[in-house]
Amino acid sequence: MIRIAIVDDHAMVRAGLRQFFSDQPDFQVVAEAVNGRDALDIVRQGEVDVMVMDISMPDHSGVDALVAIKARAPDLPVLILSGFAEVHYATTLLRQGASGYLNKDCDPEDIVKAIRTVHRGRKYITPGVAELLADGLGDDADKPLHTQLSERELQVFLRLARGETVGHIATSMSLSVKTVSTYRTRVMEKMRLESNSDLTYYGLKNGLIQ
Repeated sequence: MIRIAIVDDHAMVRAGLRQFFSDQPDFQVVAEAVNGRDALDIVRQGEVDVMVMDISMPDHSGVDALVAIKARAPDLPVLILSGFAEVHYATTLLRQGASGYLNKDCDPEDIVKAIRTVHRGRKYITPGVAELLADGLGDDADKPLHTQLSERELQVFLRLARGETVGHIATSMSLSVKTVSTYRTRVMEKMRLESNSDLTYYGLKNGLIQ
């Protein structure tokens, strides 16, 4: 059996996935969580084979959670199932350790195939993501500015874009205010922006925040 954890802040989504997975003879949903912090608690228990996780969640987002999960359990496959289009996050999250990325509008059978694929230790790459990865081998000038950010810089950028203060980010990420301020400066330089409101506008315009 493939033991699955579902991480999504929408009860209807979790219920739908749980019902769908119950029809698969080799699937067993063993845990559920509503945010990234709870997802990390599931990982600590060590009784999950595949985690299916959204990235847009309150308190501790999927982006933050992925970083923490891969640090804690680098071999655990994490399949991202998101409402955001592949172009916005897929390549970035795959670089950060996700085993696959699917949009919630995908065919349900694709989710089944993806779970079985990542459980075997392989990446699940859709044709759309494969094209994005191939394009990423080209000229950096053609890439969205946020794709140039490091793992930590992306975390700080998304938090700033959602309106969090530097102090709150420092506490949430267990970093010093000085360190977060340094990341903020790097983000501003790489993205050629001047203020937090510019970050928020960029995030909304590019579908990175809601």
